[in-house]
Amino acid sequence: MTMSNMSAKRKNIRGWYLDLMSPNTRGSHFAWLDPSRIYCDSEALSDCIEDLCEPFLGEAIDIVTGIDAMGFILGAAAAAYLRKGFLAVRKSGHLCVNTSSEPYTDYTGKQKSLEVRTDVVKKGTRLLIVDQWIETGGTMQAAIRLMEKLGGIVIGVAAICIEESDGGKTIIQKYKTSSCIPKSLQPKFNEHCLASFHNTLDNTLLPMKANV
Repeated sequence: MTMSNMSAKRKNIRGWYLDLMSPNTRGSHFAWLDPSRIYCDSEALSDCIEDLCEPFLGEAIDIVTGIDAMGFILGAAAAAYLRKGFLAVRKSGHLCVNTSSEPYTDYTGKQKSLEVRTDVVKKGTRLLIVDQWIETGGTMQAAIRLMEKLGGIVIGVAAICIEESDGGKTIIQKYKTSSCIPKSLQPKFNEHCLASFHNTLDNTLLPMKANV
C-alpha cells in the first residue's frame, strides 16, 4: 500500500488521512513533512483522534497530557474526545506558577527542559501523554519522567508516528502506545523517505530529519 492510494479509500483504511501531510518544499533545514495539514480537514482530524484514542477507551484515565507545542493540538482534541481534562507540558520558562522541570536532549542534540505545574498531577494520577511525533524519543521520555516524578502513572503514549529509533523502541516496550502509521509503512517513516513524497523543488526523495 502506498500513501497515494490511501486518501482515495478514505475511511475504509485506518490512517487514510496521512496522505494529507504536506511534503517538504523548502530544503533539508526543514521537516520532511508537515503533519499539521491533517488538522485543517475536520474529517481527517476527527478520524486521527479516534484512531489515537481507540486503544485507550477501556483504560481508566484521569487526565490527558500534551507536549509543547504541537502535542497541545492533538492532546487537547484527545482530551475532549475522551471527556477528560488537559494538562500542558511546557518548554521551561513560560509558566507563572509553581512548576517541576525535567532536562532532556532533543533530536538535534540540544539540551532543553520541560516543565509542568505542580497542582494537577498527584500520586496515582493516571495519564495519557500525547505528542505529534516521536523521533528519537528524548522529549517524550522527559515528559514521562516528569509525570512519574510527580507520582503520576503513565498508562499510555500516543503520537501520529512513533519512529522505531532506540528511544522510540524503549517507549514502545515499556508503555502501551498508539500511532496512526500502518505497519506496512512504518519502515518508510523510520527512514524519512516515502515514494509518494517528492520534493517539488528538485523532484528527489527526502531522506531528512523530521522536525515535528
